[in-house]
Amino acid sequence: MNTEQDLWGGMPYYPISQFYKNRFGEKIWKVPVSFAATCPNREGIRGMKTCNFCDVWGSAAYPEHRELELREQMDTTIATIKKRYKANKYLVYFQAYTNTFEKTEKLRSAFEMAVQHKDVVGFVIGTRPDCISGAVLNLWKEYSEKYFVSIELGVQSFNEDHLIWMRRGHTAQKSIDAVNKIKSFCPDIDLGIHLMFGSPGETEDEIIEWAKQTNKLPIDNVKLHNIHVLKNTPLEKDFNRGEYMPLSREQYAKRVSLFLKYLKPGISVHRLTAVASRHDELVAPLWAANKMESYQYVLDYLKNNSINQGMSI
Repeated sequence: MNTEQDLWGGMPYYPISQFYKNRFGEKIWKVPVSFAATCPNREGIRGMKTCNFCDVWGSAAYPEHRELELREQMDTTIATIKKRYKANKYLVYFQAYTNTFEKTEKLRSAFEMAVQHKDVVGFVIGTRPDCISGAVLNLWKEYSEKYFVSIELGVQSFNEDHLIWMRRGHTAQKSIDAVNKIKSFCPDIDLGIHLMFGSPGETEDEIIEWAKQTNKLPIDNVKLHNIHVLKNTPLEKDFNRGEYMPLSREQYAKRVSLFLKYLKPGISVHRLTAVASRHDELVAPLWAANKMESYQYVLDYLKNNSINQGMSI
């Protein structure tokens, strides 16, 4: 009989990489592409402002590829990953900005291009809880019945004050409603949420409550972020005025461990830390510049303190 650690590849938590391996029988690599050009915040919809942590690239992993056509982005990135890691199978990740802010037919064309690549097994879409239309749901449902489709919702927090501070422009209840609506309409979709740790006034008890709230939702995975300060963002101004201080690496590791202790074992985790991929834009904390070192620090924290996902449920 397999134990959870066996299913998790011997890790103290359920990594998304292991979920993919269990699902597809081999390691799967994500291919980030820039498809959307903007988001509701940047367009000032309903008086919204740009999120305080978001830089001009809108979370794009490869901003140097933004101006390339979608197919060229895919081919270029796949060729790079294949050469470096000898990869065979991929998920196209529509990552930057708000992808469902685009017209439905443009989305359909992009999805079709992604799944036509012989080594692509599906795609991942990053979007917001307040950009889920009926037309988008119908499109997702259509593709999820034929391909692996994963949706990542930028929930970021279940605390209304934190969301206002982030300038997200949506409420926690809007996120909860969106999750339930998506899973009800598209049961085959692999659904996940993003959460950010490090807002002013955030408490450890609050982190535990977020894990419990996450457990109540019909989701399959969660992605954790440490808030970091980038140049030319509203948050940089707060930081320079002494109005915001990001978490230390140890503080962040403790929050991740608390969250995982109360997170259901069946929910996979995309990553333990976020990294500032454009190091020249990172203002603080400096530990966010080193992906593997920060990941290893949090992993060691879990192991050294004998913490496993779901152990406190």
